[in-house]
Amino acid sequence: MKQKEQISEVKYITIEGVIGAGKTSLAKKVKERLNAQLILEQFDMNPFLEKFYSDRKRYAFQTQMFFLINRFKQQEELNQEELFTDYLVADYLFEKDRIFAYMNLSSEELKLYESIYPLLARSLRKPDLVVFLQSSTERLMHNIKKRNRKIERSISKSYIEELSEAYNHFFFRYNSTPLLIVNSTEIDFVNSDEDFNELFKQIFREDRGVKEYFKPETRVTE
Repeated sequence: MKQKEQISEVKYITIEGVIGAGKTSLAKKVKERLNAQLILEQFDMNPFLEKFYSDRKRYAFQTQMFFLINRFKQQEELNQEELFTDYLVADYLFEKDRIFAYMNLSSEELKLYESIYPLLARSLRKPDLVVFLQSSTERLMHNIKKRNRKIERSISKSYIEELSEAYNHFFFRYNSTPLLIVNSTEIDFVNSDEDFNELFKQIFREDRGVKEYFKPETRVTE
């Protein structure tokens, strides 16, 4: 019987998921538990994002390139600065930038994007573990509506469905780093200590393999 390959010690954790999955909330809670350094995606700094949600075709390239450069600058700093703590937690994976590029850019725009992306990505530090929060469209839309961000009010259900499919396609084939796929549709790791503690234990479980799927038993109660 082939022995299960295990991951090395986890110090740099990246939380990923579709808009509304709770990646930033989880990253903040993990940061607090570990007293870690926190890296957050600066979506609110993108001057094109709100326009993009209203007119994807017109504003896709500007939105994409702003995110690409901004994310690169953030990630590049990880190679230049000493960490003040033993742990680092981020609420985005640099590689996921390509999900949006292939969804939204025209063929000519994509050629230009692909001439730039590899030059930036090759020098960046990779996380020790990626946690992918996989959730239903209904739960994602509920979360988006509940937090009521002005910039997200024009997001359609069809866009979230398309984005979810693209994320699933990307992460089910992802092999750059160890990966933990979490079915997060029916858990509440923000308000339930039980749910958060269960998920936290999975992140640091010593016997976890390089790629695993976790479906919690805990369920959300309304």
